[in-house]
Amino acid sequence: MKKLLSAMWRTFRRPATSISLGVLCLGGFVAGIIFWGGFNTALEATNTEEFCISCHNKPENDLVYTELQQTVHWSNHSGVRATCPDCHVPHNWTDKIARKVQASKEVFAWFAGSISTVEKFEDRRLVLAQHEWERLSANGSLECKNCHSYASMNWDQMSDTARIQMEQAAERDQSCIDCHKGIAHKLPEGMESSGGMIGELVQQSHSTRYSVGESYYSVRHLNIYEDANLTTEGGLLNPATKITVIAEQGNAIQFNIEGWRKTKGFGRVINEDFGLNIPSAALTKEAAANDDIIQVFEQKEDDLTGLGWERVTATLWAEKDSFLSSPDALWAKADESYVTNCSICHTQPAPAHFSTNAWPGMFNGMLSFVNLDADSEALVLKYLQKHSSDFSDHH
Repeated sequence: MKKLLSAMWRTFRRPATSISLGVLCLGGFVAGIIFWGGFNTALEATNTEEFCISCHNKPENDLVYTELQQTVHWSNHSGVRATCPDCHVPHNWTDKIARKVQASKEVFAWFAGSISTVEKFEDRRLVLAQHEWERLSANGSLECKNCHSYASMNWDQMSDTARIQMEQAAERDQSCIDCHKGIAHKLPEGMESSGGMIGELVQQSHSTRYSVGESYYSVRHLNIYEDANLTTEGGLLNPATKITVIAEQGNAIQFNIEGWRKTKGFGRVINEDFGLNIPSAALTKEAAANDDIIQVFEQKEDDLTGLGWERVTATLWAEKDSFLSSPDALWAKADESYVTNCSICHTQPAPAHFSTNAWPGMFNGMLSFVNLDADSEALVLKYLQKHSSDFSDHH
């Protein structure tokens, strides 16, 4: 061991032309530290809000920074602010470096003047937004989930509708950007959220008068219950679902939903017709298994899929809220939203171009390029399914 140490010492002391190898190694080590420290310092300097707004807060193009200041990510009751790099730069090192390399092209575009004015930026807003949405879809909205974790969400503090939808998203670990486009910046022209559409329909529903034996159509997702006091949750009613009122009690109505459900599994989803995946309601497991709620009439097997189906009637309760006596207004608004949102990138196919069961797959492929809230999304999809090739002879 002593000889080995001596040999190593002699090697380090041996001159390399005029400087010893030991000094060269030590110098290289120190230089490496200085380079690495300098590199990371420079990297972090480009990862600050000040650096971002050095371009994005110029007088001729301060749109995105000004838009951010109008949102909850800028000012909120908890005092936590999300800055530009929190949302647009990955936090782990390797993905961060890859994003910086990718951003070099964006810097070149800036110096080339491709978005140097408000008009130029607005012309490119859709393309720029789609690039960012595609990136967040690919990584599961990782930047969002650095702050927003499904595991940390308190479901009890959410509204019933939001809780049901968020719990479903949590089960699939769904990417946040699928539903939350336009949350920090203005959407491209023509892509404003269709929440206003649902709001208008809800306003119309306020004049609805309910009568036993009459049929009505839901405007949005609605909580449904097992009891007249509306205390035992029974599930969620889908938009544009036909119900028939069988009783009234105060501000509550008891109603029937007629439809079909698959015999495989818990049978929670009631579909509008045999073999067609047009959801009318999603029941809780308890409600789906309750013989006082579900009445079964007949069973059939789907020749195409080999799955068993049964025709059922579900009897439940809901508030006298957000129902219309005719589906006409629903279809008119849904058609308008479909034409407006889906003509941004291409000429949208006619509803009858696809079958009822083909439309969900086609429609889901479009959702990453539009901004529809959950109620609007479900309403537009049902409109497409109800006006598909399976129904075209009747519309």
